[in-house]
Amino acid sequence: MPGILLGDVLPNFDAETTIGKIKFHEFLGNSDIVSFNQDKTCCPVPFPIIADDKRELSVLLGMLDPDERDKDGMPLTARCVFVVGPDKRLKLSILYPATTGRNFDEILRVIDSLQLTATKKVATPVDWKPGQEVMVIPSLSDEEANKLFPAGFTLKEVPSGKKYMRYTKL
Repeated sequence: MPGILLGDVLPNFDAETTIGKIKFHEFLGNSDIVSFNQDKTCCPVPFPIIADDKRELSVLLGMLDPDERDKDGMPLTARCVFVVGPDKRLKLSILYPATTGRNFDEILRVIDSLQLTATKKVATPVDWKPGQEVMVIPSLSDEEANKLFPAGFTLKEVPSGKKYMRYTKL
């Protein structure tokens, strides 16, 4: 099935958008996330909405929902979220069925996690929110972790007896 995997460079596609024709990599430049405050109804969306009437981009990126179809029997476009880093690589992909809305709280939580874990040697546990404890990545020895995290870390006991679930505050 066509699509793109985590770590893949997104194709440098041309697209017609609400701001005119763009070349994807040029549009991205070296930027981080474009923000949008949904409470400001007076302002246009600050990022382009892509027109894909022939579904070429949807097919290329694996965005079609095989179970949901339009009146002509064509697959509907799934609800997709792609987070692309400044290096043009896919950092996150969430694919929802066409009939299911996206969870923006979860998307924002994951973006916070991606930004943190890109610069620190930590992982975020399930339902993590900024300011909460994070996990020291298993590839760090205790000695390395003590150097990186002067406040220390706590070890969570697991049935296997392995000592890899170490939590710290940043």
